Amino acid sequence: TFQRQLQQSDCQNVLMKKVFDTHMLFLQINQSAAALKHVFAALRLFVGKFPSAFFQGQADLCGSLCYEILKCCNHRSRSTQTEASALLYFFMRKNFEFNKQKSIVRSHLQLIKAVSQLIADAGIGGSRFQHSLAIINNFANGDKQMKNVNFPAEVKDLTKRIRTVLMATAQMKEHEKDPEMLVDLQYSLANSYASTPELRRTWLESMAKIHARNGDLSEAAMCYIHIAALIAEYLKRKGKINIFKTSCISINII
Repeated sequence: TFQRQLQQSDCQNVLMKKVFDTHMLFLQINQSAAALKHVFAALRLFVGKFPSAFFQGQADLCGSLCYEILKCCNHRSRSTQTEASALLYFFMRKNFEFNKQKSIVRSHLQLIKAVSQLIADAGIGGSRFQHSLAIINNFANGDKQMKNVNFPAEVKDLTKRIRTVLMATAQMKEHEKDPEMLVDLQYSLANSYASTPELRRTWLESMAKIHARNGDLSEAAMCYIHIAALIAEYLKRKGKINIFKTSCISINII
């Protein structure tokens, strides 16, 4: 009924945000597995009708959806895990098609960002989540329509990167009583995102949450200072400010 209004400004409008938030509410409030099945079906229809809301303009809606779907990939119900994995695969496929079969850059970036956030917020990474990643890879390998394009390889690369982040986090868990080793591992992972400031910022925010939770407030403050430096460097490159003389990569957060 309101399709024309929803599509205004390439789907970047207040009404679209309200409709999207209503969909997200169904994922944020505990639902039965039967109810979630219908929620996932509604989201597939929503993404299919309004792909530009997620893959064009600001990335807020894309990031929020990735975060909530990944949470469901860690659900205790196997059927919900499968449904969430199918929706996530569909979402990445739509991103690939929207970009004229060139890449899934946006969904890739937002999913890695969401994983980094969920590590601090919900502690994902166990067997249930690994099972969901395997389901997504199986979808990619069995998708005959995508056999002759690079989409399956991109999906495989994404799930590999997610596993790398999870493995690094598991190593941190093993050394949580060794502050020096823990900080070294965290610093190495943050540095691995040097070429992608948004992801680096996300991991630094996760580090800050962990430090604050452990009562290490000075370390948390250093993470936030580094985030501020990243933002300042970005603004300088955009010509917005001219007060930042040192690259944030050279700032020692340890």
